[in-house]
Amino acid sequence: MQETFTIAQLQEIILNHKKAGKTIGFVPTMGALHAGHISLINKARAENNFVVCSIFINPTQFNDQNDLIKYPRTPELDKQLLLNAGCDILFSPTVNEMYPVKDERIFDLGGLDKVMEGVYRPGHFNGVVQIVLKLFDAVKPNRAYFGKKDFQQLAIIKYITKQLNLPIQIIPCETIREEDGLAMSSRNIRLNSVERNQAIQLSKALFFVKENAPHLSVKELKQKVNEMLSCYDLIKTEYFEIADSETLQPVDTVTPDKTVACIAAYVGNVRLIDNISL
Repeated sequence: MQETFTIAQLQEIILNHKKAGKTIGFVPTMGALHAGHISLINKARAENNFVVCSIFINPTQFNDQNDLIKYPRTPELDKQLLLNAGCDILFSPTVNEMYPVKDERIFDLGGLDKVMEGVYRPGHFNGVVQIVLKLFDAVKPNRAYFGKKDFQQLAIIKYITKQLNLPIQIIPCETIREEDGLAMSSRNIRLNSVERNQAIQLSKALFFVKENAPHLSVKELKQKVNEMLSCYDLIKTEYFEIADSETLQPVDTVTPDKTVACIAAYVGNVRLIDNISL
C-alpha cells in the first residue's frame, strides 16, 4: 500500500492506473477505522481494480470545535487495517493541502440538510459536501462507498452528485454492528464501560420500531421509543424521527421500504447516531 499526502502525487499515481484501464473505488473516511470502514474497503476491492482510501478529519463539518479536538485519531492502527484489507493507496492530506484558501461555497441541498442532523448541527452538511467534492475532484473515482449508518449524509451525497452530474456511482453499504447490536462508530471508543452498556439501547429502540411498525402508528412508535430511552440516566435523546427515505421529511405513516427511523442521542458526552430502514 502506498501512502501519499498531496493531491498532485495522488493524481499522478491514479492516472497511470486509469491509463491501464483500471477502475477506481474510493472510500473517504476520517480515520479511527473499524470493521464498518473495512467492509467498505472490501466492497470497493470486490468491485474495482484499484482502491483508494482517504483519511482526513475535515474541520469545516464540525460546528463544535471541542468535538473536532476530541475526535479519535488512531493513524498507525488505521494503516495496518487498510494494509490487511488490500487497500492500494492511502491519501492522508493536511488541512492546508485540502484548503489552501478558505472554501466559501454554500450549497443548495434541496432541503435535505434542514431536518434531523441539520437542526442540531447547522452548517455540518455544507462542510461535508465541501470536502467530499474536493476529494472527488482529487481522486476522480468510478465508484465511491458510503455507509448507511450516516443515512442523511448518504442521501445528501447522492443528491449533490446527481445535481452536479458527476460521473461517479455512489454505492450505499450496510451498517455494520457489534454483536449486541450497537452500530459501529469511531466515537464508540470514547464510551466508558457504563456508557457502552447503555448505548446499546439506541439500536434496541430501532429494532423495536422495525418489529412493531406494521401494527403501531408513528405517534405510538415515537412515544414507545421515548419511554424506553427515558429509563436510562446517561442517554439524552436529541431526536428520534420516522422519515421518508428519499426526502427525509417526517411521515405520519410507515410505508415499507420507503421509510427510515433515525435517532441521535448523547450517551454521556458522546454523541451517537443510528438508523434502520422500515
